[in-house]
Amino acid sequence: MPVILFIIALVSLIVVHELGHLLAAKFSGIKVKEFGIGLPPRVIKLFKWGETDFTLNALPLGGFVLPEGENDPNVPGGLSAAPPWKRIFVLIAGPAMNILAAILLYFIIFMQIGSPDLNTVQIMDTSPGSPAEMAGLRAGDVVLSVNGEEIHSSEALQNIIYANLGQEVELTYLRDGQSHTIRLTPRNPAPADGAIGIAMGHPSGPAHPVEALSLGGQMVGQQANALARLPGRLLSGNASEEEGRLIGYKGMYDIYTAVRAADTAPESTLPPGVNTMSFFASISISLGFLNLLPLPALDGGRILFTLPELLFRRRIPPIYENAVNFVGFALLLMLLVYINIQDFLNPIVLP
Repeated sequence: MPVILFIIALVSLIVVHELGHLLAAKFSGIKVKEFGIGLPPRVIKLFKWGETDFTLNALPLGGFVLPEGENDPNVPGGLSAAPPWKRIFVLIAGPAMNILAAILLYFIIFMQIGSPDLNTVQIMDTSPGSPAEMAGLRAGDVVLSVNGEEIHSSEALQNIIYANLGQEVELTYLRDGQSHTIRLTPRNPAPADGAIGIAMGHPSGPAHPVEALSLGGQMVGQQANALARLPGRLLSGNASEEEGRLIGYKGMYDIYTAVRAADTAPESTLPPGVNTMSFFASISISLGFLNLLPLPALDGGRILFTLPELLFRRRIPPIYENAVNFVGFALLLMLLVYINIQDFLNPIVLP
């Protein structure tokens, strides 16, 4: 059952992407021959919408849209014959639908968990044997001050702790409406779980739908920004190879099983399904963002070929565009095969 649910969820994100292309093409008056759920060979034709056949296909690992004249500008009413702005609209609609899907998932999450109070720092967990645990701190405690300095952000708490490595500090926290003061010494050097061994977060209150939608958009923006900055961080050595590693179906399934386990863990304080929805929201963001990269065969690469016509009213000959996209598609398939093989030879290690 977990495998089936994983496949259904993953295919749904891909179908949402292709649905964006389909709706944009229909809106633009571009004919679409087929909308496929899964990859060929075809199993059955489900129904017909206008000139478009909706089909179910044998390989349940994707989906596709087959517009008329996709690569031939001589086909009337086809994609390639459409004005450049219409082609760009159709191409960008797929990634846009993935972004909207991620915002919707985060909207559901924030409606469940509430809106975080970013001015209040709460301890979400303590590491066994850490200074925090030994001093009596536990999940749910709210940090009020350290060495008399009021704490209003995770960054402020981290800065003052790391400014006092190896030196005893006085920490005041709130538990069940009562304030308590303890003393502990941040470890020097700080191990992987931090100088005092805590996971920080923020307490949450009920979220208004508009606020939850805004928070969903902020989460998508933060993750898209992190993806955009990742290549530069890898080149500068500020990110590990594991952080920048590409993963295939097995790698995604390994993470999926871990987040499902976290959702069902007895000690979990989150509503059921929150971790799983967050995971698929991240995949949807990656799917939308990576498809916008200006690489041949991807939506971004096709948009790049369309820009000269839009800007200078001169079209790159379709024969060259089709040849580059064909080579790019072949290289992309080889990369996907390599990534998926690596998932088995060098399985992803989860923290």
